[in-house]
Amino acid sequence: MSDDRIDDEPQEADATDDAAAADELAFDVGDLPGGALATLEAVLMVADEPIPAVRLASVLALPVAEVEALLVELAADYRGERGGRPRGFDLRAVADGWRIYSAPAYADVVGRFVLDGQTARLTQAALETLAVVAYRQPVTRGQVSAVRGVNVDGVVRTLTARGLVAEVGTEPTTGAVLYGTTGYFLERMGVSSLDELPPLAPYLPDLDALEGVDQAIGETR
Repeated sequence: MSDDRIDDEPQEADATDDAAAADELAFDVGDLPGGALATLEAVLMVADEPIPAVRLASVLALPVAEVEALLVELAADYRGERGGRPRGFDLRAVADGWRIYSAPAYADVVGRFVLDGQTARLTQAALETLAVVAYRQPVTRGQVSAVRGVNVDGVVRTLTARGLVAEVGTEPTTGAVLYGTTGYFLERMGVSSLDELPPLAPYLPDLDALEGVDQAIGETR
């Protein structure tokens, strides 16, 4: 009997501790200044990447549907659609999440500030290569080289190192690596899908016209 009591007591204590811990973690965002809307805004202000609504709902201890409604409300507020003045920033849904960005109207001014004195900008060659990958993905290095007329191996390595493109498979016939853009690319472009990119594709050759280019240059990596 005494042994049983000794075994049971720690279990009861553990259960009590767990309940206390749960109580400490539980809170009501409605009790905070500004309520759920202000709390959501505070979280978004420190996010350095798009945050899914599901994660925000978990942090705020609110239903996902309620958080999604709050996100839409905040976005409308920032655009001045609810009676206030337009803000210098937007709340956008991009890359499967939500994040605050500077408003497009101020892109030129913000760009001058961000790029002033910056030496790590993408070169023209990198931008052109990135455009080909974005509009013709999945694509091999050989196909990109054929479009641009120059070898792009080094440029593709740079874009991969920066997280803008990534390997997405291999070409079945040649085994050449196929590249595509990443979620980070969408984030940097401020769009949620490739369909939102400007209509540049008609000015690039179809990949069917480049069939066999990988065999010709012997690309396998």
